[in-house]
Amino acid sequence: MKVFCQECQKQVDYKEEVVFIEERFRGKRLKYPAKAIYCSICDKELNLKEVRDYNKKSRDDAYRKEEGIISLDNIKRILDKYAIGKRPLSLLLGWGEGTLTRYLDGDIPSKPYSDTLINILNDEEYFKEILEQNKDKITDLAYKKSLNALEFKEINNFTRATKSKIESAARYLLFRASEITPLALQKLLYFAQGFQKAFTGQFLFEEDCEAWVHGPVYPAIYKRYKDIGCHPVNMDEIILENINLTEDEKELLEHIVLYFGCYSGRILEHMTHIEEPWRNTRKGLDSFEEGNKIIPKEEIASYFESVRNKYKMLNFTDMKDYSIDLFSKINL
Repeated sequence: MKVFCQECQKQVDYKEEVVFIEERFRGKRLKYPAKAIYCSICDKELNLKEVRDYNKKSRDDAYRKEEGIISLDNIKRILDKYAIGKRPLSLLLGWGEGTLTRYLDGDIPSKPYSDTLINILNDEEYFKEILEQNKDKITDLAYKKSLNALEFKEINNFTRATKSKIESAARYLLFRASEITPLALQKLLYFAQGFQKAFTGQFLFEEDCEAWVHGPVYPAIYKRYKDIGCHPVNMDEIILENINLTEDEKELLEHIVLYFGCYSGRILEHMTHIEEPWRNTRKGLDSFEEGNKIIPKEEIASYFESVRNKYKMLNFTDMKDYSIDLFSKINL
């Protein structure tokens, strides 16, 4: 991609660097990763809106983490979890009508407002109490929709505690994605495992992945959903309760859904066939020859670390470039 250089007065190629910025923001000394791009001809730094927006988000994310402020993704989860809109939730909390809208547009909540939202996200009884006490502030339709969401969680029979990380990850992916088949689920788990290792140095779960004909497979998850065949998993049986995942792990899975969950299981299969871990493990086998060799964890780690370095990934958002590039390389 070329960009316009004011100095050269023409479209030019550019060089990109990762830099760390230190600055005082809202009374806090922050250090955060940022991007800088330079003209490949005159070496002048280019001032692009896309880069400014990226760096502002990186700064805001660093501030939120430093202060324990709720993330933008978690605010969105509240609206999904309780089937409530931005305006009704603001009214329930006694805030201005546009408060949640501003937060979803990127404004950073104050610490007290953030703490309230975090409590709502983590404590359904707390939200139910707020809903009942302030139901006269919202429409009857908004009240009933949110109440139904709460009651559905209470009566659903799929709310047992989950100790297994991989089962937690699978349920979370199923809950957040739409029309997801068992084939697609396997590939999303694989991408989550690889990128979690690349970004944090730790795998998301302990289970080994096997190189089957149709791509990487986690046998325990395969057994759970194999009777569904090629059909999407019934979302009525999935509810997000007692999930054994940290907020950072959930954030990773959100981005896996965003950048890889948009593809069908068959496309995701072809994507994993391009990657080295599956191909190297399947060496010596014909295309449709059954096999269940374990893909070595160290190979998954090495490959996704190389992907992170190649695409200069600073945070989960940068996985987008890799997913687009991978899709462009498959032959259907």
